[in-house]
Amino acid sequence: MENQFRFFLVDDDMFFTSMYHQHITNLNYSDVVYYNNGTDCITNLHKNPDIIFLDHNMDDITGFEVLKKVKRYNPNIYVVMVSAQEDMRIAINALKYGAFDYIVKDNKVCESIENVIQKIIYIKNELKRSNPTVMQKVLSIF
Repeated sequence: MENQFRFFLVDDDMFFTSMYHQHITNLNYSDVVYYNNGTDCITNLHKNPDIIFLDHNMDDITGFEVLKKVKRYNPNIYVVMVSAQEDMRIAINALKYGAFDYIVKDNKVCESIENVIQKIIYIKNELKRSNPTVMQKVLSIF
């Protein structure tokens, strides 16, 4: 597959994590790693994930704190905040801190995950076609 990614799934809810993992695997991605807390995610950033689906509300450290640390480590990692809360302030803050997107845990969460992956593929293909340095600078703002 041309667009093969390394995924980190970071969520303390095993039900949702299992569902995300199965759906991403069904999309023919095989490099999917699960962490049930933010600290383990941060500790393993040296494994260079391309995309992180990150729960907003975890016990050990908040999703926002993990997001900030991920972006300091490597601003080019696509971090997607996932939350059961449909709160516009949380979504805005997630984007402000560098999240690529915000997904609500609802009955369409798998469809939303698939749509985000397609957006990332599109952006990566556009980066290849255009001047990467200019596009990377623009994307690093978000």
